Amino acid sequence: MSERRVMKTGKDEDGDITKLCHSGEYWSPRSKRDAIADIERGTHKYYVRSDSGTAYIRVVNGPKGKYLRTDADATSSNNLTNLPDC
Repeated sequence: MSERRVMKTGKDEDGDITKLCHSGEYWSPRSKRDAIADIERGTHKYYVRSDSGTAYIRVVNGPKGKYLRTDADATSSNNLTNLPDC
């Protein structure tokens, strides 16, 4: 399993995450659907690094289907919605 650092995210008009990005990486951009499949199959882990450490991206089952997020912690700098757009 390889780990992929996420530096930016794509968002739709509602602010929902649509893709994960890291400029210059061969896998970027990675669609939400493909990233979810990677995580669920255990093929790749995706993460965000901030001053407070590393936050891994998880798949969550919500009322409108699966989505990506990091776990809540003491900082918002690793929240996917707060990353720059790609």
